[in-house]
Amino acid sequence: MTPEERIAELGFELPQPVTPLAAYVPTARTGDLVYTSGQVPMLEGKLHQTGKLGVDLGVDEGKAQARICVLNALAALKAELGELSRVRRIVKVVVFVASAPSFTEQPQVANGASDFLAEVFGEAGKHARSAVGVAALPLDAPVEVELIAEVS
Repeated sequence: MTPEERIAELGFELPQPVTPLAAYVPTARTGDLVYTSGQVPMLEGKLHQTGKLGVDLGVDEGKAQARICVLNALAALKAELGELSRVRRIVKVVVFVASAPSFTEQPQVANGASDFLAEVFGEAGKHARSAVGVAALPLDAPVEVELIAEVS
């Protein structure tokens, strides 16, 4: 089963790649590594939700937003590679969580990204990760995800 088929089996659709919002490219490749730019939870050209974790959104909502970010990162990867089966493994994921000062559950929000990657790629989806709380993200996004993939 291809990663695209697995995404569909999980009940999701790989979107069209998000058009960059500023002066950057969606992916940058060097050797066997592809870095994605940070992806916010855009659906059909607009943010799915806005706000901060611990104020406007709970952990479960944050996890869902992280999953949307990963779908957008995978769309960028597919545009770079032609097919996601060229991903050998996900090496690193960084999850930025717009958070209230007292919110400390960034790792649980980041699990929305990590768990989804493991569901799509199996063992190859398990990765190193950072989960970082920040004061604000572009467009008032609640979550932003970037990843590094080893590819063939």
